[in-house]
Amino acid sequence: MLGEIHPATRIGYVHLTVADLERQIEFYERLVGFQKHWREGDQAGLGVGGADLLRLTEDQTALRMPGTTGLYHFAVLFPERRELARAIARLSQLGYLNYPTDHLLTETTYFDDPEGNGIELYFDTPERGIWSFEGGSFGAVDADGNPHSGREPLDVENLLRELGPDDRLDQPAPEETSIGHVHLHVADIEQANRFYHDLLGFDIQGVSRSVGLSFVSAGGYHHHIGLNIWLGQGAPVPPEGSLGLRYFEVRLPNEQELQRMTERLSQAGAPFESVAEGILVPDPSRNGVMLSASGTH
Repeated sequence: MLGEIHPATRIGYVHLTVADLERQIEFYERLVGFQKHWREGDQAGLGVGGADLLRLTEDQTALRMPGTTGLYHFAVLFPERRELARAIARLSQLGYLNYPTDHLLTETTYFDDPEGNGIELYFDTPERGIWSFEGGSFGAVDADGNPHSGREPLDVENLLRELGPDDRLDQPAPEETSIGHVHLHVADIEQANRFYHDLLGFDIQGVSRSVGLSFVSAGGYHHHIGLNIWLGQGAPVPPEGSLGLRYFEVRLPNEQELQRMTERLSQAGAPFESVAEGILVPDPSRNGVMLSASGTH
């Protein structure tokens, strides 16, 4: 390992290839609460009023390639529990299928966009317990020491008590909303850990070989990047031009950290491309990682 990544590193935006840009913009505005920041030709940026959280590039000829590496889901992190309640109530009101889940450290729900890109909406609840990877299995222990599966149904009735009678469900997501993490399908866990931990410097928060899962992060967070082999060991990479993930942004805190990362990749002989926002490097499963510095865009 060439040194830890800076603890203030965060996930920036996620960039997807989509087949129908107009439909996807409308979906993320109406269902997720994003705003359209800009649109130029076949591209658009969305978010909550500051830096983009989601970028979309349209390719009407692109196809979804099932069974290949790529995005499992990207996760939108709300600053308040009330905002998760609003989001789940909105999905329910619109009749959109979603799966509320209690992960103990987070309360969350899962669903797909119209083109099959996985989305998680969540709120952090670290005071409720810890995750455990003891013996290579994934589980959790609550704050009172009781075992928890870490994957239980969410008490939606309790969550919705956060909302009052005057709360509007169509209110946009607040400006503190961010991309909390991304979760990727990869071909090999050990290979992925060597890239994200040994090369980029993320800390490994836990590995479950029985589940086929690894979590890595900066600064002690439960995970900024999830890695799984749920499509099978050695899953193939998607052909160029497929629908889905183009890359996701790893935002370093300053230009000095970006330069340090560039130098470590060069020293390791890792392939990367210098672009306007920073450097674009593929992981071993060809998931694109955009390394950038805060304030550069």
